[in-house]
Amino acid sequence: MPELPEVETVRQGLRELILNKTIDQVQVLWPKIVNGDTEQFRQTLQGLTFIEIDRRGKYLLFRLSEQMTMVSHLRMEGKYRLNKQDDPVTKHTHVIFNFTDGTALRYLDVRKFGRMTLIKTGQEMTLPGLNKLGAEPTAQTFKIADFTKGLKRHKKAIKPTLLDQQVVAGLGNIYADEVLWLSGINPLQPANTLTDQQVKLLHDNIIAEMKQAIKAKGTTIRSYTDAYGATGGFQLSLHVYGREGEACERCGGTIEKTRLAQRGTHFCPHCQVLNVPTK
Repeated sequence: MPELPEVETVRQGLRELILNKTIDQVQVLWPKIVNGDTEQFRQTLQGLTFIEIDRRGKYLLFRLSEQMTMVSHLRMEGKYRLNKQDDPVTKHTHVIFNFTDGTALRYLDVRKFGRMTLIKTGQEMTLPGLNKLGAEPTAQTFKIADFTKGLKRHKKAIKPTLLDQQVVAGLGNIYADEVLWLSGINPLQPANTLTDQQVKLLHDNIIAEMKQAIKAKGTTIRSYTDAYGATGGFQLSLHVYGREGEACERCGGTIEKTRLAQRGTHFCPHCQVLNVPTK
């Protein structure tokens, strides 16, 4: 699933490709992609112009004229591509935005899990998923006091706690493994048992990791590509994710993979020691 760095990279590319383009007509080839009435979605978008593209967590917010916003979640495999309207429509294309200049923005999704919702601008934060998002992981918005308070409320393991989008927005499986390794914290460690020093280190590593991953245009493990069809580069900088059986570059121990909260989890048990609290 594209995480914050990948979605931000897609956002930046789409800004360069479609801003100020006006929609002539919309084709919905797989109606379940659209939340709500498909025909109303098509008719409302006709004649509108893309004026900005924002992001909140893993959600893309397409700002349109007439105070409308299209909220898009890519889920596992969603991709946007800009084509000429007469280009052959490829397999897994589910929504097509035909522009008045002869180009078309196409949404492709192998698993068909992605979703789009059209809503009045200003009301998008009332939507389920968006309405309870935690802070963006930047130095300006991600406050350590709030992060500490959020962790103290959770007795569950720190890994699934980091995946809770109410704790911090945009962090997914890959980057959760990475920031825990960088912080020397075992993914099974109960979130409410982290020391103040561990919380501070984890907080700072989340901010730094997201910034570096965005700079590298995201991480391509299987199928992620940006709006231009290019792969990311941050997979070359991963320390533990996907490296089970290899030597830990910090301590030389063997990186292991386990399942935690139904997610593959990579860590080094030698330098990410689980500290069981004493009663």
